Amino acid sequence: MNKLETILLQKKHEVVDLKQRLAQDVKHPIAQVLRGELLPKRPSFKTMLSSASLSVIAEIKRKSPSKGEIAAISDPARLAERYIQGGASALSILTDKQFFAGDINDLIQVAEIIGDRSIPIIRKDFIIDEAQIAEAAIAGASAVLCIVAVLGQKTKTLLEFARSINIDVLVEIHDQDELAMALDCGAEIIGINNRNLKTFTVNTQHALTIVSAIPDTIIKVAESGITNPALAREYYKAGFNAVLIGEALVKSDHPERFIRDCCHD
Repeated sequence: MNKLETILLQKKHEVVDLKQRLAQDVKHPIAQVLRGELLPKRPSFKTMLSSASLSVIAEIKRKSPSKGEIAAISDPARLAERYIQGGASALSILTDKQFFAGDINDLIQVAEIIGDRSIPIIRKDFIIDEAQIAEAAIAGASAVLCIVAVLGQKTKTLLEFARSINIDVLVEIHDQDELAMALDCGAEIIGINNRNLKTFTVNTQHALTIVSAIPDTIIKVAESGITNPALAREYYKAGFNAVLIGEALVKSDHPERFIRDCCHD
């Protein structure tokens, strides 16, 4: 199996475990969200990325399958505060535990310190089921990542469920075929990932070859491999509304400055 297949096999086990817990507790808030009885209200991820200037989605990321440990983050809430001080428009929290050393509790902690401030959080994970979206909503997320390469036609089903519970979706694509599928699903926010999910190699020019094919009405996000502010500004000039940056920020001694420099020459 390639890396993606290995991750998805583990994710299926996690979803089974989550659903078994919910079956034993029908009053659990996640179960209530799944039934449409509880609709959390969060800051709009889509609105925050609709600014006329470049938006930075700042990510909390400890490790990856390809690089191993990237940064030791003992206090994700403190790092989130630094991102906000630097001007991040939104926060991305990796919640996959086995392959990225994340945790849904990281998202909960960050949501608690944000409080009433209008800083949306996106749950970054391999979403394959409505239960994960409901879990994200209860934890404090305003959005989730849905990957067309993972979901295929199921992308539309999860997109529609997310909207029904007030959750935005960043629909991730890698090529023109996936773009066509994302548009057919009604995606309003599309991210182009520079990373090949089978090999985990990165080509930072990849997103630039696809962006012109995305309608102007769609919010466009460049993902992966953004190692310096100059590249972020290049994406903005090419038509992207936002960039999602993880590794470069968690490794930076001055993430606040890095974020500010992405938006200013």
